[in-house]
Amino acid sequence: MIEPKPTPVGVSGGSGAERQRRLDDLRARYERDAPHAPFISSYTNIVFGEGDPCARLMFIGEAPGEQEDLTGRPFVGRAGDLLQRMIVAMGLERERVYIANVLKVRPPNNATPTLEETRASAPYLFEQIEIVAPEVIVTLGLPATRTILETEESMGRLRGLWSVFRRPSGLEVPVMPTYHPAYLLRAYTTENRAKVWSDLLKVVERLGLTPRRGEGQ
Repeated sequence: MIEPKPTPVGVSGGSGAERQRRLDDLRARYERDAPHAPFISSYTNIVFGEGDPCARLMFIGEAPGEQEDLTGRPFVGRAGDLLQRMIVAMGLERERVYIANVLKVRPPNNATPTLEETRASAPYLFEQIEIVAPEVIVTLGLPATRTILETEESMGRLRGLWSVFRRPSGLEVPVMPTYHPAYLLRAYTTENRAKVWSDLLKVVERLGLTPRRGEGQ
């Protein structure tokens, strides 16, 4: 099992209010910089992220979809409902985790983010992670996994295996890649559901949680 180094002093820390202020400042900077502007010009809302700024667990997806674009919230709609069930099955509540995407605005027609789009948005996501400083990250789907781990490996090689997200600041966070809820809805087989639940149980064990059996399967 991969053991991360302790979070260095000064990387994050502080009260929930202080971390939320830093997240709000980061969002304001994102809005000013608009790194999506060269690629995406038509959208309704920026979907920056939400949840507990002191969360032990952070979920990261690839980009907002139609419902997320309309509401300004990550992971709503059918995929969001499934993620909610997954979180509850792990023994948590949505309000106790932090949820974000690599892209902060919806790509046209829900297209898979391009390498250029992810490179433009990744620094803001990385700073989000440094502020929250979670104990574990779960990446949902291949684009998010490749962005966080800076790899070109396939999902088949990455899923279910611990890796580490590292920053120059010294922050190191264990990462568990798994399938995106939207993919799981498209391929809702017993095998795929078992794979995702197996991945999540590894996170449950690492965080010392008590799962609510049956609800995530």
